[in-house]
Amino acid sequence: MKLKKGDIVQILSGKEKGKKGKITRLFPGDLSLVVEGVNIKKRHRKPTKSGEKGQTIEKQNPISASKVQFVCPKCSKAVRLGYKIHGKDKMRFCKKCGEEV
Repeated sequence: MKLKKGDIVQILSGKEKGKKGKITRLFPGDLSLVVEGVNIKKRHRKPTKSGEKGQTIEKQNPISASKVQFVCPKCSKAVRLGYKIHGKDKMRFCKKCGEEV
């Protein structure tokens, strides 16, 4: 997975299409991630004690990594990422403008 925690991504499909957000969590085994402010589900919780009220809890659910695309900080467009190797370092770069990320 070429995406990392803290990257800004754009949603490509689904009800949230076009939204941009920051990656807060990654699940590389499932190829999914959690994006800030996207795919929020409501969960209703029953009261556990007598006299307590029930609650509605909002939770951010993960989405597939194939439904998001990295947003380049320089050209501010959704782009693909590539890798360049400089000695022992492996750097990501934008395939549109060539800027290292």
